[in-house]
Amino acid sequence: MDVINKLLYEVHKVHSDVRPDLFKAGAKKYNDEELRKIIVDDNRPIFVAEKDGEVLGYAFCIHQQYVNNHNMTDVKTLYIDDLCVDETARNAHVGRFLYEYVLDYAKKQGYYNVTLNVWADNAGAMKFYEKLGLKIQKIGMEKIL
Repeated sequence: MDVINKLLYEVHKVHSDVRPDLFKAGAKKYNDEELRKIIVDDNRPIFVAEKDGEVLGYAFCIHQQYVNNHNMTDVKTLYIDDLCVDETARNAHVGRFLYEYVLDYAKKQGYYNVTLNVWADNAGAMKFYEKLGLKIQKIGMEKIL
């Protein structure tokens, strides 16, 4: 949990650096209690990349499905809630490995698709995911008042 917390702070810093109006500096996405619940939740698989006992990154995922919804089909989606690579291991293909592992898992489990969200100002992540072949599914827009 300590290593995951370190990475949660790292990925949050990326967000707070580009959108300090939305993300609090020095924070993280989940507190320890929330993280403990996520770790044991079967609908939220977590994949960890490690080398020689050192955690290099993680992918937090969430099972999503709209069953008997009046306007959405009931396809199974695996949503990547958070994917982070330790800043010391970046550019070593750890992120690609994690993403491909998630894809393989999703295919084996019968998911229709894998989705994720990227903040528009996170140019590095946008470029990374485009290189992996992801396409824009939907776009969120805002007007700051």
